Amino acid sequence: MNETELKREVRDRYGRVAAEVSAGRASSGCCGGSSGCAAPGTDPITRELYSDAERSELPADAVAASLGCGNPTALAELRAGEVVLDLGSGGGIDVLLSARRVGPTGKAYGLDMTPQMLELARANAARAGARNVEFLEGSIESIPLPDASVDVIVSNCVINLSADKPRALREALRVLRPGGRFAVSDVVLRRALPEPVASSVALWTGCVAGALLESEYRRLLAAAGFVDIEIEPTRVYSEGDARELLAGGGCCGSPGDATDAALVRAVDGAVMSAFIRARRPSRG
Repeated sequence: MNETELKREVRDRYGRVAAEVSAGRASSGCCGGSSGCAAPGTDPITRELYSDAERSELPADAVAASLGCGNPTALAELRAGEVVLDLGSGGGIDVLLSARRVGPTGKAYGLDMTPQMLELARANAARAGARNVEFLEGSIESIPLPDASVDVIVSNCVINLSADKPRALREALRVLRPGGRFAVSDVVLRRALPEPVASSVALWTGCVAGALLESEYRRLLAAAGFVDIEIEPTRVYSEGDARELLAGGGCCGSPGDATDAALVRAVDGAVMSAFIRARRPSRG
């Protein structure tokens, strides 16, 4: 499947999620399966990411549409007056949390390529009374902002979905100001995945098959021009988590058969959520 087809699959899937949340129906989490039977936060990757206090501050639909694998705004050390950009902002949860942290003298942008998600996010911002936010339509491979225009980039389980990660990372560096911070949560591989998993479109749109090896993530960040690169594991997924991921993704055999059991063992411990930090050099 080529880049255009992958992008269409991702857009279609997350458009369905937005429509389900807007209609008040349960939807599938980002990083579990594509069956649509699990509510966000109930699959192995999306559950238990935000505190009760954070959720209580936000519109219910922003929480319901949360499809990430971490809580980057809690770790990004945002400061009053900063300009923040959330790559792949979805229903707006991390934009709204960022907007609270940077305050009225700062600004939080959200970028998403899915019109339904943008509509949902703008409605959530209106419900939250957030005045220092703006949602942009576009792709993370071609960010519609000027050079050196933001202080911090956050993202939550989105870069793994890109079919052109080198370009996405170069774009992130371009829009950061000198010294600007890259602070994202993402799914990262500790070792290569078996071919039936790596080639599954359902598991690509579910945040697994498109994930980078930790060494490759570091290499691509450095090649884009980032420095001070850190990758901090926040959760390594166990055999039980792997079973849920494969079954939910409709991949690789029926649960319980020999092929599935072998793949579960191969995936056990290979996938982790991580917090990735880096910085644009202060000069250049």
